[in-house]
Amino acid sequence: MKKHWNVGILLFNEVEVLDFAGPFEVFSIASYSNCQQKPFTVKTVAQTTDLISARNGLKVQPDFDFNNSPSFDILIIPGGYGAEEIEIHNEILKNWIKIRAEECDIIASVCTGSFLLAETGLLDGKRATTHWLDIDRLESEYTKIKVQRGVKYVDESNIITSGGISAGIDMSFYLLNRLVGKEIAIATAKRMEYDINLHKIKH
Repeated sequence: MKKHWNVGILLFNEVEVLDFAGPFEVFSIASYSNCQQKPFTVKTVAQTTDLISARNGLKVQPDFDFNNSPSFDILIIPGGYGAEEIEIHNEILKNWIKIRAEECDIIASVCTGSFLLAETGLLDGKRATTHWLDIDRLESEYTKIKVQRGVKYVDESNIITSGGISAGIDMSFYLLNRLVGKEIAIATAKRMEYDINLHKIKH
C-alpha cells in the first residue's frame, strides 16, 4: 500500500504568497501514476480561521485553526514580512510550531519562515538557509545555526529550510523526489511546466 502524508501549511497575516502557494501547488497536484490516489492531502492552518491578508492584499481562508487542526506528517512554515517582523514575536504561534514539530515527520521552512524555526530553537546546531536578503541577520541573531549560503534548500533529515520565495518550490520537488520518487516528481513538474534538475539536488 502506498504511503500517504497529511501536509499542513501555516498561514498568518502578511505571509509571502508564493512561499505557501508554491508548495501548496506542488503537493496538491502530485499523484501516483495510473492511480487516482494522491500521496498528499494539503490543508492550511492559522492561529484562527479569520480571513488572512497575505502580502499585497491577497485574502485566504484557513482550513483550520490551532485548536481544531488535525495532525500533520509534514508542516510547512512560510515566510515574508509577517514572519520576520510580526509573528516572530507571537509566543502562541511559536509554541504551536514547537509542539507540532515533535509530532510531524518533517517540518520545512520557506524563506524567512526559518526565523520562526530559529526562535523555537529547532535549528540550533543545524545547517539552515533563508532568503539571501536576510541571511546575514539569521547568522548574526542566531549564532547556534550553521547558516548556509548559495543553496536553494538544506536537508537536515526531519527539518528542511529553503531560500527565498520560489526556492520553496524547488524544496517541494526535492521532498517529492525523496518521499515518492523521481518519476512522480518529474511528472508533477511537467504538469506545472516547471524546470527541475533532480541530478543537481543539494542535501
